[in-house]
Amino acid sequence: SSLEEKMSKAYKVLEDIYLKLEKHYRDMMDIEFTIEEGTLFMLQCRVGKRTATAAVRMAVEMAKEGLITKEEAILRVDPASIDQLLHPMLDPKAVKKTLATGLPASPGAASGIVVFSADDAEKLASEGKKVLLVRIETSPEDIHGMQAAQGILTARGGMTSHAAVVARGMGKCCVAGVSALNIDYKAQKMDITVYEGKKAVETVTIKAGEPITLDGSAGKVYLGQIPTIEAQLTGYFGELMVWADEVRRLKVRTNADTPHDAAVARKFGAQGIGLCRTEHMFFGEDRIAAVREMILSDTVEQRKKALDKLLPFQREDFIGIFKAMDGLPVTIRTLDPPLHEFLPNEHGQIEDLAKTMGVSVAKLVQKTEELHEFNPMLGHRGVRLAITYPEIATMQMRAIFEAAVTCANEGVDVQPEVMIPLAMTKMELDKMKAEFEAIAKEVLPKAKKPVKIMFGTMIELPRAALCANELAKTAEFFSFGTNDLTQTTMGLSRDDAGRFLPDYVNAAIFAKDPFQSLDVEGVGQLVAMAVEKGKATRPDIKLGICGEHGGDPASIHFCHKVGLAYVSCSPFRVPIARLAAAQAALADKGGKVASTA
Repeated sequence: SSLEEKMSKAYKVLEDIYLKLEKHYRDMMDIEFTIEEGTLFMLQCRVGKRTATAAVRMAVEMAKEGLITKEEAILRVDPASIDQLLHPMLDPKAVKKTLATGLPASPGAASGIVVFSADDAEKLASEGKKVLLVRIETSPEDIHGMQAAQGILTARGGMTSHAAVVARGMGKCCVAGVSALNIDYKAQKMDITVYEGKKAVETVTIKAGEPITLDGSAGKVYLGQIPTIEAQLTGYFGELMVWADEVRRLKVRTNADTPHDAAVARKFGAQGIGLCRTEHMFFGEDRIAAVREMILSDTVEQRKKALDKLLPFQREDFIGIFKAMDGLPVTIRTLDPPLHEFLPNEHGQIEDLAKTMGVSVAKLVQKTEELHEFNPMLGHRGVRLAITYPEIATMQMRAIFEAAVTCANEGVDVQPEVMIPLAMTKMELDKMKAEFEAIAKEVLPKAKKPVKIMFGTMIELPRAALCANELAKTAEFFSFGTNDLTQTTMGLSRDDAGRFLPDYVNAAIFAKDPFQSLDVEGVGQLVAMAVEKGKATRPDIKLGICGEHGGDPASIHFCHKVGLAYVSCSPFRVPIARLAAAQAALADKGGKVASTA
């Protein structure tokens, strides 16, 4: 029987009180009460906790009923909670056995059988099997396996590792930096040390072909297959996003490398591409041979011959992206990673490549050793590659210009932006700008209507921020690559720091992992300085951020505060960024974000 039936008088008083409380607080309330001898006693009340779906619906409905304003509705929803609406979640009622905990590198949940190579992932997925790719760490040559897998698990790497960044871009769940994993590729198995607290209690062995489940939102690895609940977007969500777009100043772009990713991001409301990573395009089966031929070349002529084979592929890549982003800006980063990443490092793979390339194993081993670097993140990469091998950047810029002209002549509104990575001096940019202008002079007259292509750079090094006034004499825009800027400012390896950064957070040395949420006190000062110096030289300079911080709500508030024009993030984080940007604008007017998670 119900309370209304058994104690009708007390129930009527309770109903009057909770309606009065909800009207007063203009929110759904949790209330605690007791009834003694028929008399109602109220104990306490607080704003009720709710799921993201409920938070969005309640905010929109209350605004429509006139209980709160649209602005208050926007502030009622925690942007971070929107992930729940965009990705599958584990069934909360399911029984789970936790095997290990790592970093929540990319949200969502997935079950599948374990595979230890990208090739196996692609093969089994083509047979209709759901697979999870397990690697010590991923590299660009694993892209095809990551695309085929339901999720990714790595033993090493942090929140901005290759696995984390690529998985977020693809919208796939990823758990990274799981130090409890001991992966044996040869034996096709992994041993997982299971802990209770800090005490190891057992070792579980998972072989290739056996199922596990990943929760990328919580950073958990579970034994066996666990049911998931599919994400559900409602009309309420779309309505809230429309309201958010009406008040935000910051534009929101996406980090996307393919027409498919660009289309997904555009569906989520992206206003352009803030980072297109060209290196991911080099690993296609139809082009990796030409890339490796270029790397193994001994002369400029040989390199140019190999690059001539790549040019048509790059041009088609950019044509596809420009068409997907018709009418919106597309920022394309020239080649960034060191060349050794395009060569295999396992002996069997080296033998296979030597046979395919028609070179000796000895020559291939020698070239791999020549390209080896002790600290590649600070080594021969980015603009430094373009200084040593200018023909690489020349090919890429030519592909961009030719693609832009082709699209423009087909009626596409193209807005390309060429971005040079890792620059720290004006002279580096001047050399790149000279080649940029030479190609523009040759190619752009072929367009039937004017095509404007901007030239800019990433700010990823402290020196670049300190000398931003000089760089702005050549660069028309800055995009802050805060993944590397955090790494180079704080002296933290983005791939290794995940092992100990949780200890820093637990000890309250850092409030959050600085690769997840921008270090405003330190790295933020460099960003603010570069903004000020850049504007002093070039008042109309375009300023944005393309590091993973572009999808973090707290970092977005900072970007709004220092006057950036846009943030750029993974496609599935675009709605989060749109809402956070709106809340940042409202915070300027005294608005306060409510936490209802």
